[in-house]
Amino acid sequence: MDIPTLVAAYLALANLIAFFAFAFDKGRAIAGGRRVPERRLLAFAALGGSPGALLARRVLRHKTRKQPFVDRLRWIVTVQVGVVAGLIWAAWA
Repeated sequence: MDIPTLVAAYLALANLIAFFAFAFDKGRAIAGGRRVPERRLLAFAALGGSPGALLARRVLRHKTRKQPFVDRLRWIVTVQVGVVAGLIWAAWA
C-alpha cells in the first residue's frame, strides 16, 4: 500500500471512531449511564477524527452547549486546518 492510501485509511478509521464515540456518549447521556470522558472525545478529534466529531455534534445534537468543550474542539480543528494548509503550501512552494 502506498502512503496516501494508508493516510486515507487511517483518517477514515479515526473519523469513524470519533463519530461512534460521540454517539456512544450521547446514548449513555440519555440512559444516565457512565459517560465517555470529554478528554477522550477531544483526543479522538485531535488524532484526526475532527470531521467525524463535528459531524456527530451536528447530527446527534451532542456537546453543543458545553462551552469549554466547544472551544477546545474548535482549537483542535483550527490547528489541524493550519497544519494541512501549511503542508499544501510547502508542497506547492
